[in-house]
Amino acid sequence: MEIVVAILIGVAAGWLGSVIYKGSGLGFIGNMVVGLIGSVVGYWLFGKLGISLGTGLLSAILTGAIGAIIILFLLNLIIGKK
Repeated sequence: MEIVVAILIGVAAGWLGSVIYKGSGLGFIGNMVVGLIGSVVGYWLFGKLGISLGTGLLSAILTGAIGAIIILFLLNLIIGKK
């Protein structure tokens, strides 16, 4: 059950990140992957910086979205805008 929740958080974070950061569109699957990777990056980065957005579903989605925005920014730097 935890993996389903993690995937849903990743999907929501990827979607939110793509809405906030307008770059090249990756589609639903791409946003889901970026959201999942972004969640890992966000939690790692916030842990290193000593930042906490709190606990719960909303903080997990926001942390993942911030990580997804970082991933989208890096992807657009590497790949470029279409």
